[in-house]
Amino acid sequence: MSDPTATRARPVVLVVALSLGVTTLALLQSLVVPSLGRIEDQLGISPSAAGWVLTANLLAAAVLTPVLGRLGDLRGERPVILAILAVVSLGTLLAIVTESLPLLLVARVLQGASYGLFPLSISVLRRELPKDRLSVAMAVVSSTLAVGGVVGLVATGLLTGDDGDYRHAFWVGLAVTLVSLALSAWLLPHSPGTASGRIDWWGALVLGLGLVLLLLPLSQGPTWGWASPGTIGCLAGSAVVLVGWVLLQRRTAQPLVRPSMLTDRRTVVPNVAGLMTGIALFASFLAILQYVQSPPEITGYGFGATVLESAVVYLLPGGIAGIVVAPFAGRLVGRFGALPTLMTGAAIGVVGFGMLAGLRGEPWQVIVAGLLTQLSVTIAYASLPALVVQAVREDETGVANAVNSIARAVGQALGSTVAVTLIAATLDPGTGLPRAVAVTLVALVGVVASSVVVVVAVVGLRSGPGRRSGPPSDVGEAAAGAGEWSPVSGLR
Repeated sequence: MSDPTATRARPVVLVVALSLGVTTLALLQSLVVPSLGRIEDQLGISPSAAGWVLTANLLAAAVLTPVLGRLGDLRGERPVILAILAVVSLGTLLAIVTESLPLLLVARVLQGASYGLFPLSISVLRRELPKDRLSVAMAVVSSTLAVGGVVGLVATGLLTGDDGDYRHAFWVGLAVTLVSLALSAWLLPHSPGTASGRIDWWGALVLGLGLVLLLLPLSQGPTWGWASPGTIGCLAGSAVVLVGWVLLQRRTAQPLVRPSMLTDRRTVVPNVAGLMTGIALFASFLAILQYVQSPPEITGYGFGATVLESAVVYLLPGGIAGIVVAPFAGRLVGRFGALPTLMTGAAIGVVGFGMLAGLRGEPWQVIVAGLLTQLSVTIAYASLPALVVQAVREDETGVANAVNSIARAVGQALGSTVAVTLIAATLDPGTGLPRAVAVTLVALVGVVASSVVVVVAVVGLRSGPGRRSGPPSDVGEAAAGAGEWSPVSGLR
């Protein structure tokens, strides 16, 4: 066991190191989004082929994240985090030097391991920090998921612009990853695992297959067609495989994920909220980018902004505000509970998306709307780890947060796909560009997603009246809470 005194004497540095690692995850996820057009041109590939640059990363994350979370629970977080950062560094270097689409996809698969950094970071915080600092620390680390996405977009705008080499943005990702690797090697404590047993490899394989079959049509649906045999077959296959996975977990002595963890209302709330917040995050990014980059002389709306202007003027303010607000969100979680904080953040999102849907004629209005929607995501992400930590034993912290990470990733894929589908469905034949209603529809998707989070938080509060919804002070309190708010089924 690590020396708690030594670790607790430097909680700020530890949080900075873990936050930088989680920033790597968000950065590498978002920096390719505005570069897909450049990837098409420079590699000479079709838009559908370029879409696999996003899909490969997401599929790898779905397969690897629960296994990496469980590995951290079993072996200790430090060696797993260091291994992930080393693999991600290699993948990012490959993305910089390659001029081949297959090798770029291999690089994106390697980068997909970065999704495991978030659940492992929460495990480190839960183990190493004093309980009076835990809620703020988790909020800061979690909020970098939203802030890092903005950083990725800004970095792409600065280094790539409208006609630069898409590889330039990966240099930022490599630099951040290497710095994170060095800090982690220096600061992370040498601690044994909190769980015993082994990894359920069959459970991991079946879960990975089910998630791949789910995410493939979500990410490729606009290209394949929503009624195509491939899309329908994958969705049906996913349903069958995931049901089979639950049955397999019930019959396994040491399952990858306890089935009761998935049906416990205390974990259902953050997982549904994570799914919806992931939808809101990409609805915000894509609605704003689509609107501000549209040439007003042709479409009748928009500001004709460049990629760099879009990121710096319209998205960066929300990222900066998120950095400032995250510690305060953590204090709100500690004082009032995670569910009220989650509900507040989602309500801010309803206002922001509502403004984006109906009040966006001036640049300042879009900036304010973007600020509100990004603050909403930041506050929601600050609340989710506390809800997950409260619901599970310490030896399940990694895998439970991995499940929540998958829920957010599915939400981001769904949000991106819905936005792209709506934009494509509203193209004006005369200009070849989307009509203004496309932005309105995407913003309304954000309104619905944020409203669902509000409802879920209210349901969570009503299901546990009088109970504090912040992180438990220790494992015993979490277990006691589990008895007060019992699972909704009899699954083991």
